[in-house]
Amino acid sequence: MKEYLECGFITAIHGLKGAVIVKHVCDSYEAFASLKKVYIEAGNSYSCMRVIKISPYKGNALVYLDGVDDADKASALRKRTLFAHRDDIPKDEGSFFIADLIGLEVLDANTGIKYGVLKDVINSGAQDIYVVEAENGRLSYVPAIQEFVSEISLENGILITPIEGMIE
Repeated sequence: MKEYLECGFITAIHGLKGAVIVKHVCDSYEAFASLKKVYIEAGNSYSCMRVIKISPYKGNALVYLDGVDDADKASALRKRTLFAHRDDIPKDEGSFFIADLIGLEVLDANTGIKYGVLKDVINSGAQDIYVVEAENGRLSYVPAIQEFVSEISLENGILITPIEGMIE
């Protein structure tokens, strides 16, 4: 499992005092705003940056980072991905990080037939959509709701009960 997980992407700077605008990829703004430190990938390691303040801004987050106190320093961070340590990201009991689910086998909950592996998770707004890739490369899309997803286990995979035509 990855130690550092993507939590946002710096899209622009804001003002002259070093603020950056971040499109967060956490489950909620509140989860992102709870972070006290973020990391930027630097070669094969991660550089820690202390978060001074996070505020909502036009569907994104306005972030002030320690040591980033002018527009030039903020501009140097544009288009950079922010990461958080997995232990710093709040998550509900029984929930999983998407990064941990990618690559898990997707199996029929009743027969055990392997449909493929989880290739991606698409956030459609209403619910997540699991992208399942079969061995032949064909993609199927499974809404991540209890009606179709019976169980998720990091050890045993994702058990689903698809309706006719969902998996091809």
